[in-house]
Amino acid sequence: MIKIKNQKKQKKIVYCAFAIDILHEGHINILKAAYRLGDVVMGLLTDKGIAEYKQLPHFNYDQRRLVAQNIKYVKQVIPQNSLDYTENLLKIKPDYVVHGDDWKNGIQKKTRANVIKVIKKWSGKLIEPKYTQNIKKSSIKDQISELGTSPDTRKSKLKRLLNAKSLVRILECHSALAGLIIENLKIKKKETVLEFDGLWSSSLTDSLLRGKPDNQSVDYSTRISGLSEILDVTSKPIIFDGDNGGRLEHLPFLIKSLERVGASAIILEDKVGLKKNSLFKNQKGVKQDSIKNFCKKLSLAKKTKISNDFMIIARIESFILGKNIDDALKRAEQYVKSGADAIMIHSKEKVPDEIFDFGRKFFKSKYYKPIIAVPSSYSKTYEKDLIKNNIKIVIYANHLLRSSYPAMMKTAESILKNSRAFESEKSLASVNEIISLI
Repeated sequence: MIKIKNQKKQKKIVYCAFAIDILHEGHINILKAAYRLGDVVMGLLTDKGIAEYKQLPHFNYDQRRLVAQNIKYVKQVIPQNSLDYTENLLKIKPDYVVHGDDWKNGIQKKTRANVIKVIKKWSGKLIEPKYTQNIKKSSIKDQISELGTSPDTRKSKLKRLLNAKSLVRILECHSALAGLIIENLKIKKKETVLEFDGLWSSSLTDSLLRGKPDNQSVDYSTRISGLSEILDVTSKPIIFDGDNGGRLEHLPFLIKSLERVGASAIILEDKVGLKKNSLFKNQKGVKQDSIKNFCKKLSLAKKTKISNDFMIIARIESFILGKNIDDALKRAEQYVKSGADAIMIHSKEKVPDEIFDFGRKFFKSKYYKPIIAVPSSYSKTYEKDLIKNNIKIVIYANHLLRSSYPAMMKTAESILKNSRAFESEKSLASVNEIISLI
């Protein structure tokens, strides 16, 4: 239960809620106004509370709390776990709630209405100082961008997202340009801002980008070099497609390299021999590793990693190779025992039935870990249905590169056909639009 320190009858209690990724003068103006009314209790939004309506903050809750506790206008800092103030308001019953008048419209309009309804029960008052006009969200974003991100900060974001969101949305990224799209794209839908939470470094798209087959022809050093270019222009977490991890003796070097550059996770698949893409119908000659051997690989990866934030994820190919759910569940439990932090379950069926069956059953296991789905073949499946069936991460594994190929073909054909570029211009981004990305 939340206890308010040093409550005195003559001193009014004032409640303010903030995210405070970067502290700016707008926050201070609100806190000054609140301080004049009484003892200020700051409800500091947790990662989960912030993720309900916007991007996960650059700094984690403990880092932001340290800043908030050292603001002279603040008496106490407590966590607020939702954009909805109700839980904290009912516990504290403040005399005043203070918020800038900017929330009368937009995403927080409903939140404001609910605050008024709740505090009316004890005759509390809402005070709304004028919003500080010269504070621009774009400039705050630029400040965060200029700060950049350290490998450790980026590495920790995937686990933070798993704790904060019902579903973590990851999109394939094959180049720095694709990374900029994923980093900056946001759309508004029903008063909610939607975006991709992280990036997928795919062995398939890394191979295709270099004109090579998806059979590990592109070595890890080349892929990590390309990954570094993406890391230079993004801040979101990256999951690395490690195929089967290669030789056991080489795996520790791969893990160390990924941790060093700031990747959040590696996914290792339980197949052996020359790689064949899992979405090919013909899987003749493809062999699944024994549980014993693959567990050795997972144990070694777990032993090698330095950071607790770096995740080792086991990819189960049982459904791809025609085996049943019992085999998949048995492997999942053994893999978790050997150190897997999450389980990716793969399927090439056009419907998600076997994935959902696995999700429901593995969720009940005492060895449950977050489940990852890759709906490349069952693409009609909505995210809400993944959530219902206990899927925690969705990876859209190859869509940006696949979309670029027909666009480039169309442009090239148009230039050849018309002996000039004019006809192709209507389907192209302007030079200014491309330049503005950087």
